[in-house]
Amino acid sequence: MFERYGFFVARNAKLLLIISALAFAAAAVVGLGAFGKLQNGGFEDPTAESARAQRLIDDNFGGATNLVLLLHAKDGTVDDPATAAAATALATGLAAEANVSGVVSYWQTKAPAMRSTDGRDAIITAHVAGDDTQIVANTEKILDEYGADQPAFTVRAAGLAAVNVDVRSEVGTSLALAEGIAVPLTLLLLIIAFRSAVAALLPLAIGGLAIIGTFAELYVLGSITDVSIFAINLTTAMGLGLAIDYALLLVSRFREQLAANPDDVTGAVVRTVATAGRTIVFSAAAVAAALAALLVFPMFFLRSFAYAGVGVVVISAVAALVVVPALLTVLGPRVNKGKLPWARADRGPSSPWWGRLASAVMRRPVLAGLPVLIALFVAASPLLGVRFGTPDEGVLPPGADSRVVAETLRTNFAGNGTSAIDVVTTGPVAEAAWADYATSLSRLDGVTAVQTAAGTFADGSAGPAAPNAGGLTSASAQRLRVLTDLEPKSDAAQELVRDVRALPGPAGASHLVGGVDAQLVDSKAGIGGRLPWALGLIVATTFVLLFLFTGSIVQPLRALVLGGLSMSATLGVMTWIFQDGHLADLLGFTPRPMDTSMTVLLFCIAFGLSMDYELFLTSRIKELHEQGAPTATAVSEGLARTGRIVTTAAGLLAVSFFAFGTSSVSFLQLFGLGTGLAILLDATLIRGVLVPAAMALLGRTAWWAPAPLRRVYRRVAISES
Repeated sequence: MFERYGFFVARNAKLLLIISALAFAAAAVVGLGAFGKLQNGGFEDPTAESARAQRLIDDNFGGATNLVLLLHAKDGTVDDPATAAAATALATGLAAEANVSGVVSYWQTKAPAMRSTDGRDAIITAHVAGDDTQIVANTEKILDEYGADQPAFTVRAAGLAAVNVDVRSEVGTSLALAEGIAVPLTLLLLIIAFRSAVAALLPLAIGGLAIIGTFAELYVLGSITDVSIFAINLTTAMGLGLAIDYALLLVSRFREQLAANPDDVTGAVVRTVATAGRTIVFSAAAVAAALAALLVFPMFFLRSFAYAGVGVVVISAVAALVVVPALLTVLGPRVNKGKLPWARADRGPSSPWWGRLASAVMRRPVLAGLPVLIALFVAASPLLGVRFGTPDEGVLPPGADSRVVAETLRTNFAGNGTSAIDVVTTGPVAEAAWADYATSLSRLDGVTAVQTAAGTFADGSAGPAAPNAGGLTSASAQRLRVLTDLEPKSDAAQELVRDVRALPGPAGASHLVGGVDAQLVDSKAGIGGRLPWALGLIVATTFVLLFLFTGSIVQPLRALVLGGLSMSATLGVMTWIFQDGHLADLLGFTPRPMDTSMTVLLFCIAFGLSMDYELFLTSRIKELHEQGAPTATAVSEGLARTGRIVTTAAGLLAVSFFAFGTSSVSFLQLFGLGTGLAILLDATLIRGVLVPAAMALLGRTAWWAPAPLRRVYRRVAISES
């Protein structure tokens, strides 16, 4: 099948290049509109209890507080007449803004919780309306208008809305810096890797088609569903990375075939497509399957990476199988034009060093493999104490305004309620039942007070209502604010959310629990509950694809086990760094729990890419084995012929991801360093040591499959001819 396709490409090379150019132009016209369709946020499960509580609060109470302005008196205290007058005017102007509701200020309520213990600071709280993207845009306008310092006080902003503004600003700066480092370095390394300027342009052609084509796909999807703006960054990184992988594989095989028969360009193209082309098809399917597993999660942040990832993988593979063979047909031996002056003319397709390494490992598989296994298990050990969280101001650098204000609220304000647990009830509730419920809530461990429209409850006793309690009741719902002195998002705070949910609500009403701690509980449950399905999907699809590729059931199992070891070691190292705080001073972040969504994303992307390199190596081993070579010879020669390709491709791709390590946002550092490390681990220790060791120990059983499955393989497998 692939040979027939190779002949088709060789006969119609110029026509296919013209069609590809037209497709690129059409995709560019559509794809440029993608940026206006993509959204911020998407970290929450829209069906979770906290999300439903948030919608009730938005509909009935003007929205929960998501913006806090901290006013610091330059002289005296916040109660000085000049400071109070200017602050009141600021709050009045803010309340008049079209997209702002629920404005409450210390100078309006004189609530002690809204004033710092030293009297130098006080806060104004508000709700900025809109979806995640609109909230960011609206908050930027508000801060431009009301965030400037005044003669009597300075102004700093916090709250989820301000944090998202700061995160977007930091991410934009970080990505620009990362791309400024990665792109020129990658271009330089491409020329070195391909050993000629002409060949180095091939992955750029594939990458350009893949990136622009995926932008067009995201424009279409963004028009009909929610898609995260962060999908753009995965598109560019993986588009160029896969282009490098596939181009290296095709060009290397083409050069090898052309060296054997320099006058037969068509034959070289056909054989290249028949062998490397088949590998690319299965590789793309394996990577796409790993990324498609993200579709099972309810957060559109994660689903967006499935949209972008599957799209860029498929388009990269199609571009590689259409454009590169067509260009190789047109170029022929000219693919080596612009050769570097120091490139060795006699450099063959094999890398003797990798072959010798494989042979040495296979002679002593246990002795060679055991130290690597021990090192991977040690690297994975921090996972035993892993904790998970969601993004907040802690992902920002220490000097970011929203983070500084959040820390001030925690340390200088007594009983600050900006991170209170919200309880919303619907339906008619008798006053006695309402009071009994609030009294029960106030007795829970960790609760300092429960604010209701009828009064404030503490330690089982009722007191007068808070000055701003009028906003806690509506015609169809009631809202309680459960104040706590627990650290936001701590284990104790999450346990309190569970205790509040376990407490029976007032008779005659349903109730929902929300707030930042409830959102964390629901986010972990939303991902944790679906994680087994995602892992099961990855395992099942990978097993089936590798079986169809090799005809063995042992090879898929071996690949899954080694891939799992590599990923466990990577995640363990990331836990050691980002949760336990090692290298925090060097990288400039604050230790915190592992970001739940980013950890899942890292796993799916890195595991998919590891299968990419798995197939590169296994394809050569299988090809040599089917030609009659013993397993040991097939492995050593297969690694000799692919070791340089795999490590070069991995190194080039890792550069793109390691560049994220320069970010000032810790979850981007986690993603970039983790993915880069996983790629390098897989291309070196796994492919160079553990694969040969496993193949030596398995011997002939490495290619075993039950007779019924062998018949299935012969019937449905995609072969090279």
